[in-house]
Order: sequence, then C-alpha cells, then structure tokens
Amino acid sequence: MYVMALNCGSATLKYQIFDAVSKQVVVGGGVDKIGLPNPDISQKYPDGRKEHHPCEAKNHNEALDHIISLLKKTGFDVSSIGAVGHRVVQGGEKYKNSVEIDDAVVKTIDELSVLAPLHNHANLMGIVTARQHLPNARQVAVFDTAFHQTMPDYAYRYAVPAAWYRELGVRKYGFHGTSHLYVSKRAAKILGKSARECNVISMHIGSGASACAIKNGLSIDTSMGMTPLSGLTMGTRTGDIDPGVVLYVMDRLGFGTKEMQTWMNKSSGHLGITECFSDRRELENNKDKNDFCKLALAMEAANARKYIGAYLAELGHADALVFTAGVGENDYYLREKMCEGLEDLGIKMDKAANNMASPKEFGSGETILSAPDSKTKIMMIPTNEELVIVEDTIAIINGTYKPDHLEMSYSFA
Repeated sequence: MYVMALNCGSATLKYQIFDAVSKQVVVGGGVDKIGLPNPDISQKYPDGRKEHHPCEAKNHNEALDHIISLLKKTGFDVSSIGAVGHRVVQGGEKYKNSVEIDDAVVKTIDELSVLAPLHNHANLMGIVTARQHLPNARQVAVFDTAFHQTMPDYAYRYAVPAAWYRELGVRKYGFHGTSHLYVSKRAAKILGKSARECNVISMHIGSGASACAIKNGLSIDTSMGMTPLSGLTMGTRTGDIDPGVVLYVMDRLGFGTKEMQTWMNKSSGHLGITECFSDRRELENNKDKNDFCKLALAMEAANARKYIGAYLAELGHADALVFTAGVGENDYYLREKMCEGLEDLGIKMDKAANNMASPKEFGSGETILSAPDSKTKIMMIPTNEELVIVEDTIAIINGTYKPDHLEMSYSFA
C-alpha cells in the first residue's frame, strides 16, 4: 500500500507518495502558480529524475486532476494509494492532534477558514478532490496548529477584551507545527536524549518563518500568532508590527480589510523594504550595492536574535538551537548573522562548519554548526513535514495513533 502526503498552499500543491512499510518516497512533485499565468507541474523520482509539464490549473481541484492524470500516464497504479494525509493549516482549538476526515471534519475545516483564509480553503479543495479521485482511500488531516496546542494560556492569550477570545477565537495558534515537531525530535535523537528531556529553540526560516520554544518536547511559545503574519521578518509578510500602524494606514489611504490583507501578506516583509526582492538569495547578492537589501537582512537577523534571546529566557536553557526550512537549511550567511553576538548566552557558532552546511549547495544532511565549547548545540536539520503527515496517517488507519505526540513511535525519533 502507498500513502500520499498532500500539501495545498495558497498557490501551490505539493505531494509525495510513500511506501507504507519502508516509509520511503516512490514519487513526488507538485504544481506551482495555481490560478496564475503559466502554471507548471513537476514530478520527481528517487533516482533524481525530474519531469516538467505545462498545465492549466485555475484552482487546486484542477491541479490535483493533473497530478492524478500524470501519475496514471507514468504507469503508477493510483488505486494502490490506500490513504491520503492532508496538511491543514488551521485547526483552531478544536483539533489538538491529527484526525481521520469525515463530513463533520470537512465542515469544521471550512468553518475555520475565517482564521486562515489564504490556506484552509486551499486545503479543503485538496481534501474534496482527493476524496473524489480516490474514493477507497482513507483521508487524514494533520494540522499545522496542533503541535502548539500545548502552549499555556498566558502564552496564547492576547490582552484584548475577553469576549473576543470566547466568541471570535482571537488567540495565538501558531503554525509550521509539523516542521517544529520533526526537527525537535531529530535534535533529541542527535543529542542522544529523549524528547521529554530536551529544550529546543526551532527556527523554521523559509519564505514564511516562525520560531518555536519547545520545553521537554512540548511547544510552549511560538512567534506566529492568530494568523501567519506575526513574528519573524518574512519574504512578503510583515512579521511583528504595531497594530496602530495598520489602523493609521487604513484611515489615511482608505484601505478596506481585503486590500490591507493583500498589502500585509503579499507586499510587505523583504519585498516591502526593498521594493524589488523577497528572495534572500537576491538580497544577499545585492546587499553590497543596495542599502535596502542590507537593511532588510539586518532587520531579519536582529528580529531572529530577539526571539532566540526571549525563548532562552522562557526555557531557562536550550539544549539545541535548530535551523530548518529552505532558508534555514541553506543560507549560512543568515544563520551566522542570527547567532552573532549570542556567545555570552551560550550560543557559539563554528563558522567553518556553518559555511559548509547546505543541502542544495553541498548536499549536506543534518549538521552540527556550534563550536565545541558552545553551551547550546547549534544544528541545521532538513525538515520533513511530509514524513510526519504520512506516519500520523498510517498510525491512524492502523489504530496505533497516540494523540500525545510524545507517546507516538515515530521512525525519525
């Protein structure tokens, strides 16, 4: 039997198909630029081969149609897919762990779309279409927010009228939970300790970015809030901002909420600062001739250092500081800048090791980046959210799933 991991982003659809026994990927790929001009479907194989095909995909339903069609054309028996695990961004307070999908779950995910309008609707389209194409496969939802449901109330509540929390669900939820779960367990494994014995600061740095404070294996705080807008500086999202700024700009420029959503999600962050670049590679390539690129990188590094310091204070001590996701795994310049000046806090980087740690450039795997006398181990750990999704899915259909992830027997832990 095979298990598909399906990740529907706001304008992308990524998938991987795993052998249920070996937990190895047999094929994967995705569709980019959904709803935009010239979408592209790619399919990757374990031997490194990659195929690209142009396609028309106005929405996620059409994108998954193309994926299923391509799998069939390449000889893959889609009827052998016995289960599909779906990444769902927002589970609210309702879902504290992964669940098998039925009509009631679909209805609740739809209702929670108001808290994640750019993502939950896309996740839902993937679920509906997968149920149509694979009617005999069991479907499982794995929530980004579930890992953070262990946060104490003083960490997730906002100092706003209590009725907003009770009636509107206004609170911190956090995101990137499957990634933070995966790397925290890998960090414990590398340290030779149980996850229950480890304090980890996890830095998921991609186009979207979040930090997480993990105490004795459990999330106790995270930088993203009710939405994926707050916290660290990101490619096109604001990160932390005075809410008064939003009110001021809306009043002065006459923006409605939809316009402001677009500005804050799509036109802020590095793109807003530089007015031309959101990709860190472009920022670094131009930092010596473009002062705004230099400024954007300095702002991101300073913001990250503030979160690392704050989480050290919350945790008391950190066994590991982990960098992960596309930028965290491959950008040794930003990793160095994010750790600069933290030596007195027990975080000391080995610059030579850091400069050689990049899966894309050097084919690096998990790497220790800290100096031998660093009190906190600094690590680069490539994330594997799809494996978390697949293992939760397999456990649910086999009846071995444990809602407490510390009780789960994950292969990677």
